[in-house]
Amino acid sequence: MTAAGPPARRSVLVAEIVAIGVAVSVDIVLALQRTAHANGWLSQLSSVGAAAAVLAVLRRRFPGRIGLLGAAVAGLSLFSTTVTVVAEGIGVTAAPEPFVTEVLAAALMTGAVCRRLSPVHAASLAAASGVAVVAAPVVRFGIGSTMALFAVPAALMWGVALAIGVILRDADARHQAEVEQVRTNERLELARELHDLVTHYISGIVVRVQAARSLSGRQGIAAEDPVDVYVDVEQAGAEALTAMRKLVGMLRNSHFAVPLPSSRLGDVIRSAAPQATVDTVDDVGSLSVPTDVASTVHRVVLEATTNARRHAPRAEVTVQAHREDAELVLRISNDGASGPHRPAGYGLTGMTERVAALGGVLTAGPQPGDVWLVSARLPLDPTVPRGV
Repeated sequence: MTAAGPPARRSVLVAEIVAIGVAVSVDIVLALQRTAHANGWLSQLSSVGAAAAVLAVLRRRFPGRIGLLGAAVAGLSLFSTTVTVVAEGIGVTAAPEPFVTEVLAAALMTGAVCRRLSPVHAASLAAASGVAVVAAPVVRFGIGSTMALFAVPAALMWGVALAIGVILRDADARHQAEVEQVRTNERLELARELHDLVTHYISGIVVRVQAARSLSGRQGIAAEDPVDVYVDVEQAGAEALTAMRKLVGMLRNSHFAVPLPSSRLGDVIRSAAPQATVDTVDDVGSLSVPTDVASTVHRVVLEATTNARRHAPRAEVTVQAHREDAELVLRISNDGASGPHRPAGYGLTGMTERVAALGGVLTAGPQPGDVWLVSARLPLDPTVPRGV
């Protein structure tokens, strides 16, 4: 949801591709210096650097296949090393295959598996990659060769990749724990407000029935049609059950947390943004919406304006609300948003989940002219499926 995320990932990918390109270039130079009398087909058979690099890059495209890709990279490198050993055993001259690209690919996969896979799978694949990167220069060129010394930087690169993967794994776990805590707090807040909702609906039912019973025996007062009373009570009960079913469902679901209040939409927005400029169309300002929609609008406006005051205290905050077909569109903007933007906080995470729970969409990010914009699109009646 932040504007800084995708460019950062692209820059890492570009740096990765550049590093692989440099490694391939080094391997090409080493390949040109190989023995001229080497067996050609055997050298081609043991050339796996480019394939390992492609597999390492594909881990970004297929995150669910990281284990398989990591095993393939380590296997290809060990296969190439094994071919060299077998060739020496049968007396066939084979030029040692350059290993720089393989080592880089194995390091990238080591970091990925340590971050994404279960501890057992990560440990086994990381160990296999470590053996592959250390064995490649030593076995292929011989323990007495100068090239065997490259086993040290190869092992160091593998160790750094291993450490980075573990650090990122820990960061992911802590981030997930914080997000879960935010969701838990949201559900606890909803649980506290559930009592108010039940009281509101049930009290209305009781008052309606008491009034009907009180008036039914009085002289000079026209008797009220019992059917009307039953219809009102039935409607109030149905609304109570629907609202409570939705709210309890959100309490049980760890992915969403949606709460309450209900009033005219203009009053809801103004109560959440008393110091902001509120611009609503007349029919939107006077619109009565379901409880969960009003509550979500209140939360979005409150969180967005609070963030604006926190990060740009002197900024002018504007809240706009209008209607597009069966959807409500909210736009909360503030000027003075220049400078580096930090990643989305957990307040934005909570807002996004509340809006998504109702079938809506929320976005936030910088706009031209030093403006920060939070935009939310909500269905006015969440009980109607989207697209109907």
